[in-house]
Amino acid sequence: MSPRSRASIQTRNILPIFSVVPVGTGTCTASSGEQGNCIPQKECLLRAGIPAGPCAGGYGLCCVFLQTCGGVIRENSTYFVNPNHPDVYDGTGSCQVTVQKIHPDVCQLRLDLDMFSIAPPEALNHVCNQDQLLVSGGTPIPTICGASAGDHMYIDAGLGQSNAIVLSVITSGTFSRIWRIRVTQIHCGSLSRADQGCLQYYTGISGRVRSFNFNTVTGRQLSNQDYSICIRAERNFCSIQYNACPDTENNRSRSFTISGNSNNPTGSMVGGGTQVTQNTCINDWLLIGCMRSVDRIPPLAACEDRVCGGTFSAEVGTIQRTVQSSVRPFRLYFHTDGVEAPTDIDNRGFCLDFVQQPCTNGF
Repeated sequence: MSPRSRASIQTRNILPIFSVVPVGTGTCTASSGEQGNCIPQKECLLRAGIPAGPCAGGYGLCCVFLQTCGGVIRENSTYFVNPNHPDVYDGTGSCQVTVQKIHPDVCQLRLDLDMFSIAPPEALNHVCNQDQLLVSGGTPIPTICGASAGDHMYIDAGLGQSNAIVLSVITSGTFSRIWRIRVTQIHCGSLSRADQGCLQYYTGISGRVRSFNFNTVTGRQLSNQDYSICIRAERNFCSIQYNACPDTENNRSRSFTISGNSNNPTGSMVGGGTQVTQNTCINDWLLIGCMRSVDRIPPLAACEDRVCGGTFSAEVGTIQRTVQSSVRPFRLYFHTDGVEAPTDIDNRGFCLDFVQQPCTNGF
């Protein structure tokens, strides 16, 4: 065999080993928990990233991108963090970052509130008048405050190289704040893109949805909320069921307390259907299209659209029910006004577990 032939065989045997290393094309997870981009070390330093350990079998570097007050986000999966992160921040003022699109074909931003604890709303009407998270330049979103770690938002970013989107955390007074918000840019044709008008978007047969700042013990339902929560209908699933999340902290569940005095037993109230109640859910309510209580015997023939009060059910009463809707796309709409006192007291908001139902039983 000639030297040239032996060299050719050696090259064919060696090259496949290196061709599968996904340097520059994949994501990675740093030991601190942040997601990063797996890129060469030199490129990470040139792009002002933070080295966070090896990736791709040691051929790449997990590079994490962070920005804080006054920064500009130019990389995908960049984190907007508080000053002094990961320590808490007790300063006041406006902390802003500007998000520039990585490509004109980016249509949405997803904000993952990996860490998010700023001052809560005031106790009387639950208005965010001390701290606020604001987004400008994209679709309008409700102002939020308090504790919402684990929640997310989708922001429509427009077409082409439109105006930059600005994320702001406004702070006043003293509070031990911390935030780490991952900003993911989503291309227009991506399967990860949320449906139009959805502030929150969930996929999968089962999951959990909740209002911002929800907690069965310390949470306060935020005032002035108006947004949609969307759940992608999975293939061969035609309806969806909801149940109030388990409450392990209270003797009486506070997983669904939207209106009324939550310090006392409060039944469910409904609106939009045939059941007439004194409060037909006109101030604070959760809308689920044509919902029915499926565990009621006998079942009610009519369906309802709005539910409020302190018990989750598609009918008036004090018994929690499993609620089902076959209206697609699966979408919940949450609304609160700007007044709580004196009628609405200590409402926490809502937390619901959902399970999609297969296309059977006539659906």
